[in-house]
Amino acid sequence: MTLLRQASALHAAGDLPAAEALYVRILAQHPDEPNALNLLGTLKRQQGLFSNAVPLVRRALALRPGAPVFQASLGALLAETGALEEAVVLLRQATAQRPEDALSLRNLGQALCGLGQARAALSPLRRAVKLRPDAAAQLALAHACREAGARPEARAAAEAAARDPDFAEQAGFLLAALGAAATPDRAPAAYVRDLFDQYAPRFEADLTGKLGYRTPEALAGLLRETGIAEDRSLDVLDLGCGTGLSGRALAPFARRLEGLDLSPRMLEAARAAGGYDALHEADLLDFLPAHPARFDLVAAADVLNYLGALDGALAAMVRALRPGGIAAFSLELGEAAPFALGEGLRYRHAPAAIAGLCAAAGLAPLAERRTVLREERGAPVEGLLLLLRR
Repeated sequence: MTLLRQASALHAAGDLPAAEALYVRILAQHPDEPNALNLLGTLKRQQGLFSNAVPLVRRALALRPGAPVFQASLGALLAETGALEEAVVLLRQATAQRPEDALSLRNLGQALCGLGQARAALSPLRRAVKLRPDAAAQLALAHACREAGARPEARAAAEAAARDPDFAEQAGFLLAALGAAATPDRAPAAYVRDLFDQYAPRFEADLTGKLGYRTPEALAGLLRETGIAEDRSLDVLDLGCGTGLSGRALAPFARRLEGLDLSPRMLEAARAAGGYDALHEADLLDFLPAHPARFDLVAAADVLNYLGALDGALAAMVRALRPGGIAAFSLELGEAAPFALGEGLRYRHAPAAIAGLCAAAGLAPLAERRTVLREERGAPVEGLLLLLRR
């Protein structure tokens, strides 16, 4: 079909509006053209319109049941939307028919990792790397090996990924967690953004249902116990707001509630849930200094875990607070001073170092509490809740 070839060429060249117009024209004439349905679904996926993409690709597969190209397309799409179990079924079917499909093998391995099945992910990821040893596949294999306890292989794959400049920072971060590189002062922003973009569709269900996550409610409880009234009188900033879990806990204190996050998909979920007066996509180290004396309360539930050196973040929080304003945040606790990068790719901070850092930033203690933040691999994650006043 000439029009389909033209649309596909425009699509490949990155002219999405022109490609979309042709796909729509084709489907107006031939509503059951599966390739046009699949390609339009792929385009919608590229635009982040997952709710539009899924029905299109499902319809393509329904018209051609068992077609591996459509199984692979729908499997990759469902993995991005968090429907990992169905994604794994489809990707297994696709790779059984097309065992040389390196991209689908990588997608399958990453979906299995997302389900907590790191050992099962190793086989497809190893095959993906053998077929196409690019940095994306090497990094995916490195993460799976780390989670499966295959540390030497994880290191080798991360070192291979680090040779690509586009992946060097993220691979170096993983090598640091494996003890094979110097520990950076913070997690790469791209790593955090990608992590939570992928995690967004199942974020709340996993955290609250599987991991016993309780930090937002615990921070809100400590605010109440310290005498901070739930009278909706404060201008509140929710750092790392995610899908809005912490915002719901902070809402009773807020006259105005704003959220900040690096992840567009997290912000999309927060926007859909409602409750915020404004949402911002930015790095906290960029956003806070640009908004001096704007907030009465700046809260960060399980956000500073992605920063090792806290001096910059604490100074930025002070700058964004009004005089007398409150910083409320959690930290994961560790023994190495001042911080260490944990196995879960989050930083842990030594209690002895925290007080000095806060004092140097101009924050006076109001309250603190040791608590369990959540579970990780069946073990409690020990943390510290802190309230401090500017």
